[in-house]
Amino acid sequence: MVQISKEVGKRIRLSREKRGWTQEQLAFEAELHRAYIGQIERGEKVIGIENLQKIAKTLNTKMSKLLGE
Repeated sequence: MVQISKEVGKRIRLSREKRGWTQEQLAFEAELHRAYIGQIERGEKVIGIENLQKIAKTLNTKMSKLLGE
């Protein structure tokens, strides 16, 4: 389980960085806490499906892409 959390976090981070956004910007746009975004990107938190959907929508990508099709 930990490995998949790290992989999802890595994909979120890469997608965020492609847009030139900080964690703070992503958190604000997705209506989530910045610390939570950091924990997700480091694979420290297991992201819930609703929050994954918020992040995917904010990053204008599909959830399946963040999960690793």
